[in-house]
Amino acid sequence: MLKILFLLLMSGGIPVSIAMAGASLIYLFWTQSSPPFVVIHRMVSGIDSFPLLAVPFFILAGNLMNNAGITNRIYNYALALVGWMKGGLGHVNVVGSVVFAGMSGTAIADAAGLGTIEIKAMKDHGYSTEFAVGVTAASATLGPIIPPSLPFVIYGMMANVSVGSLFLAGILPGALMAILMMVTVAYFAHKNNWGSDVKFEWPRVFKALAETAVVIGWPIGVWGLVTWLETPPQLTVFVALGLLFIADKVFNFQAVLPIMTPVLLIGGMTTGVFTPTEGAIAACVWAIILGFFWYRTLHFKMFVKICLDTVETTATVMFIVAAASIFGWMLTATGVTAAISEWVLGFTQEPWKFLLLANLLMLFVGCFLEPTAAITILVPILVPICQKLGIDLVHFGLVMVLNLMIGLLHPPMGMVLFVLARVAKLSVERTTAAILPWLFPLLGSLIVITYVPSLVLWLPKKFF
Repeated sequence: MLKILFLLLMSGGIPVSIAMAGASLIYLFWTQSSPPFVVIHRMVSGIDSFPLLAVPFFILAGNLMNNAGITNRIYNYALALVGWMKGGLGHVNVVGSVVFAGMSGTAIADAAGLGTIEIKAMKDHGYSTEFAVGVTAASATLGPIIPPSLPFVIYGMMANVSVGSLFLAGILPGALMAILMMVTVAYFAHKNNWGSDVKFEWPRVFKALAETAVVIGWPIGVWGLVTWLETPPQLTVFVALGLLFIADKVFNFQAVLPIMTPVLLIGGMTTGVFTPTEGAIAACVWAIILGFFWYRTLHFKMFVKICLDTVETTATVMFIVAAASIFGWMLTATGVTAAISEWVLGFTQEPWKFLLLANLLMLFVGCFLEPTAAITILVPILVPICQKLGIDLVHFGLVMVLNLMIGLLHPPMGMVLFVLARVAKLSVERTTAAILPWLFPLLGSLIVITYVPSLVLWLPKKFF
């Protein structure tokens, strides 16, 4: 009956979060199995979690980066690095999303932030609007895969899994997805005989490569000093950051300091300097330093607006989590999750078959539910089955998030689809058709990530 009430409310056009809470409340009134006050109690306890404190801070950090002129720097860095290749701006789109993913943590922020710049630039260089929208939509899915990631925080809290492990697990799959997308761009460039979009110039390319080397070499150098020379960790990091700011001033780097956001975040978590929640606060501090004091692109009035936008977004996310908490608890209390688990285990005991069925289910659910709501509903149902079948929950978390990100590209509820349709001034039908060819690299990545768990788990096992 609970499921029927939920579906009836959903079919009436009621928002998902209100449908979940409303169905639970009506069910309790109808059956009188528990006092209605249980709904409020379970909703409050569902968001009374220390790891969830990371959510507003990651949202704030992403908003600060997005409003501090960082997107233009990322675009120029990617243009210098790969713009000289055939189909250059397509490759720029992918590389830019890889970098921006390390700051925003959401697909929608990636699509709305970089997407506005990239689609306009691609149209100005003669690319079709459909191709520009397709590659932008596909690359936006990297936002929640490459750390930091808001869906990983929600999943980690719901499944009782280390958020730091989830962040590390997303690095190699994110690189795989980016490579497959760039291969797809190269295919279209060869098919349509596209050339490059900027002239190959050694100084420009060398500077971009030097920035990449600095970002890769900085954490290695710090780790080497702390490990081999046994220098004080905090002092070493502060001195190394000071040298980084000096180098940025001398060489006028485009994106070294913004790209350092995920490096500092993951480095701090893997070395135990801070928890993911504290890391989210550190990311906000880093964004404030860059926006207010280094690039001087933020001012107090803009900061107040960013904070208000963050409060609005956080309230939406937290209400979804709270509503899904009572709904998930009701599913468990009424035996729905146990019944589903018994049915699935009676149907198959083989992990690969379960993963196939779970992928189909999550792809379907992702087309209708916002990722936060989908995670909070699916985790209580699917995680117990994973535990019985011996499937690693870090691996399954990445599979779940990728499925739901692909769902964001589809009607009827695909938020990235609607954002890009508005940005590109295309109809939803044309936007959907533009995205379809890009499902091949995304689904190819999903298959590899699902059935090659070592790709996902190698880094987490190294550090955790």
